[in-house]
Amino acid sequence: MDPCPFVRLTIGNLALKIPVASKAARSVVHPSSSPCFCKIKLNNFPVQSAQVPFIPHENHSPDSQIQPIAATFHLSKADLDKLAGKSIFVKKLCLKISIYTGRSGTTCGVNSGRLLGKVSVPLSLSGAVAKATVFHNGWITVGKDAKGASAQFHLNVKAEPDPRFVFRFDGEPECSPQVFQIQGNISQPVFTCKFSFRNNSGDRNQRSRSLQSEVGSSRGWLSSFGSERERSGKERKGWSITVHDLSGSPVAAASMVTPFVASPGSDRVSCSNPGSWLILRPGDGTWKPWGKLEAWRERGGSDGLGYRFELMPETNGGMSAGGIVIAESTLSLTKGGKFVLDLSSRCGGGGSNGRATPGSATSPVCSPRGSGDYGYGLWPYCMYRGFVMSASIEGEGRCSKPTVEVSVPHVNCTEDAAAFVALAAAVDLSVDACRLFSQRLRKELCQQMDLLG
Repeated sequence: MDPCPFVRLTIGNLALKIPVASKAARSVVHPSSSPCFCKIKLNNFPVQSAQVPFIPHENHSPDSQIQPIAATFHLSKADLDKLAGKSIFVKKLCLKISIYTGRSGTTCGVNSGRLLGKVSVPLSLSGAVAKATVFHNGWITVGKDAKGASAQFHLNVKAEPDPRFVFRFDGEPECSPQVFQIQGNISQPVFTCKFSFRNNSGDRNQRSRSLQSEVGSSRGWLSSFGSERERSGKERKGWSITVHDLSGSPVAAASMVTPFVASPGSDRVSCSNPGSWLILRPGDGTWKPWGKLEAWRERGGSDGLGYRFELMPETNGGMSAGGIVIAESTLSLTKGGKFVLDLSSRCGGGGSNGRATPGSATSPVCSPRGSGDYGYGLWPYCMYRGFVMSASIEGEGRCSKPTVEVSVPHVNCTEDAAAFVALAAAVDLSVDACRLFSQRLRKELCQQMDLLG
């Protein structure tokens, strides 16, 4: 089946040149006294914020000092149709950017930044599904001080095709659903999922056909990825989900290797003691780790699911060395959100560590970070570039049937797609694993001994 058309709209190469401010100038702030940031808005999409670096006013070439990508909008075919608008009352589509001096955020409910100027870039996205289009690349004059001097704002706005395979679970992962591939109004089954429990006495549910003996023999190193921490009465452990193709062959799996345990004196899984999953792919007759997902419950005004995902390079000996973190962010446990893997060169949005706030668009870390110094610093970029995948996840207490989008360049075989489906299932199940221990899980997530107790 063909992939679905998507368009990736990027805003980058931001820079600001401000003339030296005189004492009488009030609308212009000298760069030595205040930082700058901007807010980027496209119709009804969530507003994105980005820092705007200063460059010397005499410098005519900003390329060496500006960030490649500051914000990205991912547009589906439905989004494009809506933005195009067939009605004569629909205004021409424009990207709107407001530039502020001062630090971003609010103080006592009031925005702390002071508006310097606004920029509007007309967009025509009708042809962007087929070919890349640059809408603006250069300087724009913004704001004026009392003497008529203006600041200059540099940006690059472009749209490019970003086709994706779209998969949708037809039920919640713990209910062992089918997974359909979606193309427009057409859907066809491509995978089946089997949820099960691993335990010390055996793993009959997880074993399947050609990998039966290998799953049993690999249980030792599976447990080596788990924590040796003290077990408490409040824990959720042993969950596993295996993805099969339509012939019944296992093509990916997600296995909980570190139990989700309540922190001492509380009923929540904390950031200092997260649970974790291994995302596994078949190879050489056994399961091989591809990635590791850690998850916990964030504290704060609104609870969030904190997560960290790392890819695990394979050494010559066949075992994985230290993983490389490529995503770390937060999902709202109330509203849900999107789990995103995007290796675009963006130092993102919710804070200095690249983490987004609950309910906001997720942001990857600014660059991969190794959990061990094994010399694999650039490894993820050899295989994965730009947008990689996303998975829509519902909040607590809601029926969650994840929709998974995977960029076409990152799918070369069935196992590639299945690994992302397994990862999406692990993220979704982590919402339940991180529920407060004072709340009861649904029966599909409880082992028989728990139900009897």
